[in-house]
Amino acid sequence: MKSLPVTDLAVVIIYLAGMIAVGIYFSRKNTTADQFTKASGKIPGWAIGISIYATFLSSNTFLGVPGKAYGSNWNSFVFSLSMPLAAWVATKFFIPFYRNTGEVSAYTHLEKRFGSWARTYAVACFLLTQLARMGSIFFGIALSLQALTGYPMSTIMIVVGICIVLYTVMGGMEAVIWTEVVQGVVKTIGALVILYLVVSSMDGGVSKIIDIGQTDHKFSLGTFAPDFVQSSFWVVLLYGFFMNLNNFGMDQNYVQRYHTTTSIKEAASSVWLCVYLYLPVSLIFFVLGSCLYAYYQSSPDLLNAVRMQAATERLPQGTAEAISNLASTLTPAEYGDKVMPHFMVNKVPTGLLGLIIAAIMSAAMSTISSGMNASATVFSVDIYQRYIKPDLTAKQSMKLLYIATTGFGLLGMLTGIAMIGVKSVLDVWWMLSGIFAGGMLGLFLLGIISKNTKNTEALTATLIGIIVIIWMTFSSQLPDEYAYLRNPLHQNMIMVVGTLTIFLTGLILTKLKRKTNPEPDIVIDNH
Repeated sequence: MKSLPVTDLAVVIIYLAGMIAVGIYFSRKNTTADQFTKASGKIPGWAIGISIYATFLSSNTFLGVPGKAYGSNWNSFVFSLSMPLAAWVATKFFIPFYRNTGEVSAYTHLEKRFGSWARTYAVACFLLTQLARMGSIFFGIALSLQALTGYPMSTIMIVVGICIVLYTVMGGMEAVIWTEVVQGVVKTIGALVILYLVVSSMDGGVSKIIDIGQTDHKFSLGTFAPDFVQSSFWVVLLYGFFMNLNNFGMDQNYVQRYHTTTSIKEAASSVWLCVYLYLPVSLIFFVLGSCLYAYYQSSPDLLNAVRMQAATERLPQGTAEAISNLASTLTPAEYGDKVMPHFMVNKVPTGLLGLIIAAIMSAAMSTISSGMNASATVFSVDIYQRYIKPDLTAKQSMKLLYIATTGFGLLGMLTGIAMIGVKSVLDVWWMLSGIFAGGMLGLFLLGIISKNTKNTEALTATLIGIIVIIWMTFSSQLPDEYAYLRNPLHQNMIMVVGTLTIFLTGLILTKLKRKTNPEPDIVIDNH
């Protein structure tokens, strides 16, 4: 079993202790639910922007993106390119709407528009999305730290999860935001350090990396043909726009932060700061994946070692011959997630390794902690106070938030443990988030844009949308004799088609109803 050098272990312990200390510091302020969920609306916009950036820059980015770039190309970077348009829509329409309503929950408006079923559906989708997000991030951090320490992935998730629960429960939203500011800086520095080490270790330097990348088409953004069956440029662009619109426009993680600033202008500036930071930094991770590809292709011994590691994990009880045979058949896409952890174990010098481990932890902790706080807020406001006990005292509200935050942290941890063995953490997250978020965004857009849509049309459109999402997700499992019924589109189109189905169906039903049952003209009697 591997063990970290004392210097690196000390860096990791100091980092974890620092995060918990922040939670303890802010725990003194958490006397009300408003302070726990909104930090009393006194956080500067620049801090919120870095906090949102840190949430975007999760361990899915830190580990999944280099692994994806190693195994394929830069096609997934198109997701980042869609962010500015989604941010423009959110800052122009959604942020003023939320700030003017004053509701801490993003989903209260849906009940006012369509009834309690709409709010409940959106809340269920959000909580499922959060569990998928937290689970994939727990998995990502455990995947990396297992390679560094040799400890079981489940053990790593439990230890890290306990630390996250401690500072999130104690410090509330203010602790989440300020720890994310620190984590955003740490993880960015960590990425730059790894990139420097890879490039400086490469014989031939940057020019050699570019030559290998161009030869194997590693810098491609995907085909520009109007192809929606494979992961083309347009598929990822559409998916990215709708998913980022969901994130900026109605994800409780972000909506809750809009209420922590002092004004609409500050909230909008925080979103744009996130975009300006995330676009270039996400590109760094794609560059890192391509650099790792060139480095390992130029180092046959290292390449064979990482393949053997991946094969051993797939055949833990297999013979040496069987593992070797499997290793020789694995494609870059099948072992891409293993490459960066392998490089860190073998090539990162003592001292720097602790910093990079802290950066990976930062990538996980920032997103998980914000997800826990947002999920607890939604559970408290949209479920417990809505259906169980609306008249909570201040003390009861705080107790409920503490319990719910802990509970969602544990559920996220269990979801991560259940994901052990997946091929690509980024693919799993994109698939699950597309399924859960598609219907929620379609219903929300219908409520915001179409003022004439009523409960019946919205419910009908949502049910049709759910059927479409279920079909697109699971029709691939149909037997061959029913192959003609399978979804022909790429899985990332589930989010796009699901959203548009609900939104457009709702508009069509509303228009048909107005044609068949026109509202009578209003006659004003002046007498």
